[in-house]
Amino acid sequence: MYRYDENDAVLVRERTEEFRDQVRRRLSGALSEEEFLPLRLQNGLYMQKHAYMLRVAIPYGVLSSAQMRMLAHIARNYDRGYGHFTTRQNIQYNWIRLEDAPDILEKLATVEMHAIQTSGNCVRNITTEQFAGVAKDEILDPRPLAEILRQWSTLNPEFAFLPRKFKIAISSSEEDRAAVRMHDVGIYLYRDADGEKRLRVHAGGGLGRTPMLSTLIRDALPWQHLLSYVEAILRVYNRYGRRDNKYKARIKILVKAIGAEAFAAEVEQEWQHLKDGPATLTEAEYERVARFFLQEGYASDVDHADHAAEDPGLARDRHDNKRFAQWLKRNVREHKMPGYASVTLSTKPGAATPPGDVTAEQMEHIATWAEEFGFGEIRIAHEQNVILPDVRTRDLHALWQKALQQGLATPNLGLLTDMIACPGGDYCSLANARSLPVAAAIAQRFDDLDYLCDLGNLSLNISGCINACGHHHMGNIGVLGVDKDGEEWYQVTIGGAQGNRSALGKVIGPSFRAEEMPGVIERIVDTYCRHRIADEPFIDTVSRIGIEAFKAGVYRQAETAE
Repeated sequence: MYRYDENDAVLVRERTEEFRDQVRRRLSGALSEEEFLPLRLQNGLYMQKHAYMLRVAIPYGVLSSAQMRMLAHIARNYDRGYGHFTTRQNIQYNWIRLEDAPDILEKLATVEMHAIQTSGNCVRNITTEQFAGVAKDEILDPRPLAEILRQWSTLNPEFAFLPRKFKIAISSSEEDRAAVRMHDVGIYLYRDADGEKRLRVHAGGGLGRTPMLSTLIRDALPWQHLLSYVEAILRVYNRYGRRDNKYKARIKILVKAIGAEAFAAEVEQEWQHLKDGPATLTEAEYERVARFFLQEGYASDVDHADHAAEDPGLARDRHDNKRFAQWLKRNVREHKMPGYASVTLSTKPGAATPPGDVTAEQMEHIATWAEEFGFGEIRIAHEQNVILPDVRTRDLHALWQKALQQGLATPNLGLLTDMIACPGGDYCSLANARSLPVAAAIAQRFDDLDYLCDLGNLSLNISGCINACGHHHMGNIGVLGVDKDGEEWYQVTIGGAQGNRSALGKVIGPSFRAEEMPGVIERIVDTYCRHRIADEPFIDTVSRIGIEAFKAGVYRQAETAE
């Protein structure tokens, strides 16, 4: 994984010292809250309902075991013993005292972490998929280019005050696990017929108040032009993006307003001033960064066959323990190296734990497992789970037993209870409604793993407000908290999906009270079960029969119940 050079270290250290002085002046009254607001947001510090929230950057979702232990230390000593992993592959702490924030940032700097650009109208955390570098269906490792984008965008003065926040994702696998089309800029890295690295660039995606999928604006772009072409996009956005209305300030509004073709032409024209300039990447620079991501410690004493299937101990354990077999099927992913696997540790064990919440003790165990069973590396997924990317297949049963003891081995990956949820109204001052109690009630209603496995893959995403931090638009079933005359209600969408078949969900009808939501989800699932053909996935059933059948099932049964 990438290690800071002297430039990184100096930048983060000076930024921390600068913020310490800003906090001192705020606490003394020399700075008003209005004056302090943009300064704290530039360092990832939000004011929420009960306390400050600090969002810490985890570039492209990659952590070392030492960094995870530091996150545990912060959770235990500066928060209430836990942190919340987000859909942007970052971590949030919800109970931070202002006077402690500079100390936290200083401690983060000792393990090469920070909170820079986790807020504000700037380029946010660069993301990619959680299995980058180890996925069997990967074409190229996207992390070197993600890191190059991170370095280029960090405190870039030209793009520090954009019309609105700006999110970039890059993917390079047959299956898009980085949700490329829901980002302001989504980049797909591939090889052309001659084996050359090329980029497919989408622009204008985003969720929130006006959800849109991005549009392809450039294909077959030589990878050397990554920075200059993204810079051209940002310049066009900076020039024409609306600043008079924050609800219409995202790049998706601009792309829709002038049309994707006209936007692409503007970018192309701007790019002609930048093409082949100083931002053009060289093979030497790419190789310099790529070396940080080479993993050379893989064992050589394995066959090139499917080692997991051949290992007699693993086969025996799978046969003898149904829950372990379910975990292998659901939470263990095939690795590009024979004899290894990638393991997802679920943060969704049931109703008692909010999705994405991990305790300090769990973080410390995860850090230890990363060293004991891998190379000290950890990943954070968009789905708010934690991944150990390099586990020997012969160690899977031992890891499962340890994860089971810590509540991190629920075999529900991709199932209904592997739901995504933002902190919602319990913490966020922007939220219209609470997300976490609804998530808990649904998890309690569907507390039957065998039934969930029979249902198969079905994503459920919950957002507490229109900002869509829970990505409800992209869930097969989406739930949005809305305010109705001062009360919390919940709007339901179905048919959303991320990945190669990205789609935005459609609203099925009037909203529901919180106490109705488990029954609503149950009626949606019942409708699916009545109409699906054999093992047809939920999203395919929706595509085949449309939403009217689901709408009728939900509202007709609700009226009957009354």
